[in-house]
Amino acid sequence: MSETGHIPSIEEVANRIAIEDVLYKHSRGVDRADGELLKSAYWPEAEVAYGGFNGPAHTFCEALPTSIKRYAATAHRVTNVSIDFHGDDAVVESYVTAYHYLAVDGGDDTEMTYVGRYVDHMQRRAQVWKIMFRHVVMEWNQNLTASAVFEGPTFSGLARGGRAPDDPLYDMQQKISGGS
Repeated sequence: MSETGHIPSIEEVANRIAIEDVLYKHSRGVDRADGELLKSAYWPEAEVAYGGFNGPAHTFCEALPTSIKRYAATAHRVTNVSIDFHGDDAVVESYVTAYHYLAVDGGDDTEMTYVGRYVDHMQRRAQVWKIMFRHVVMEWNQNLTASAVFEGPTFSGLARGGRAPDDPLYDMQQKISGGS
């Protein structure tokens, strides 16, 4: 572990950006229910400890899109990323706040907020960082009757988020990449 406040080299900055890219793509994979994007954050032999699922990361990634779709919407925010490098390995702690909107037919919709941390062992291979092991740590959660408002002048005409491939992000990627 390096001294708190040390000035990183250009190589360390590049490694930090690559690790953060993995964290952010993971969150996008969860929120868009995009199993392939989610799997891209993990090495093939990686493992996860999610409480409700403990085992091969790629198996988790294949199952998550179906289970996350029970929520009308989710938003995972990763912050406070701390990285301790050990050669081609790194211990990465990041805070996660996850919002889950559950639409209930004939009842009150609910909003669940989850606050916790990801404690990851990441590994670099051939200039690529990915997760080898993820341990999810819960700090607290909150469940409330929903207070969301989806109609009205403030929200008229706004695009709504969705799951892969129906989210506006995928349309933009398709347009920019020319279909490749």
